Amino acid sequence: LRALIRLYPKRRFVWIMGADNLAGFHRWRHWRTIAQLMPILVIARPGYDDDALSGPAMAWLRPHLRRAASRKSWQDWAPPALMVLRYRADKRSASAIRAKNPDWAQAFAGRVVRDPVTRKMLKS
Repeated sequence: LRALIRLYPKRRFVWIMGADNLAGFHRWRHWRTIAQLMPILVIARPGYDDDALSGPAMAWLRPHLRRAASRKSWQDWAPPALMVLRYRADKRSASAIRAKNPDWAQAFAGRVVRDPVTRKMLKS
């Protein structure tokens, strides 16, 4: 992450993870360093919120919790900063959708796109 920040000094990054990852974030190597390098955005996930919000990482991050109303100004936050976003969960199963069409990725094979950060062409 430090290398990424050095490589793109004019860019602001945010670490995005699901609540299931926040629940075990304290077991990640150098998790506090990640929190001190960039703001963290946690996507609420049904069934994981209780563990995530009561875990050791959240205890450490709680003083740095931002309100959802400030989500548009995340670029101005000094890390550590944390926001939990809640939404109405989609009850569809991603696994079931992929199982219906196991070759879904073929529709994107050979497409060339430009990376919005590096501006380099990427081939899928």
